[in-house]
Amino acid sequence: MSRPEIAVGTELPDRTFPVTRADLVRYAGASKDFNPIHWSDRVATAVGLPGVIAHGMLTMALAARAVTEWTGDPAALVEYQVRFGRPVVVPDDDAGAEVVVRGRVASVGDDGRARIDLTVTSSGEKVLSLARAVVRIP
Repeated sequence: MSRPEIAVGTELPDRTFPVTRADLVRYAGASKDFNPIHWSDRVATAVGLPGVIAHGMLTMALAARAVTEWTGDPAALVEYQVRFGRPVVVPDDDAGAEVVVRGRVASVGDDGRARIDLTVTSSGEKVLSLARAVVRIP
């Protein structure tokens, strides 16, 4: 993969990640997070959620993946932070939900690093707030 242009204002290509209930099962197995809000509509609604929700760390990982795919080097990601804003509700159907990640280079430092501000949404709602990644410029 060729090196991306890294200058203030550069926009990362939008990335859309599908998230299905099957993905939640696989993530639960990998993370050992078997909280029933991630698989049971009955439990999720009983605690006030609109339905089964994706694991926050899964949503966070998808946003990081958009950045590392753009850089072409997972090791280029040197700092990463988010705040969880809203849950990603995953319907019990074949389509599931979509997580859309957009990014823009906000600053490029003399230290060979660039800060990328991310906008992460699902169903048109921002699900991660203050999402920022710092990458080492190759």
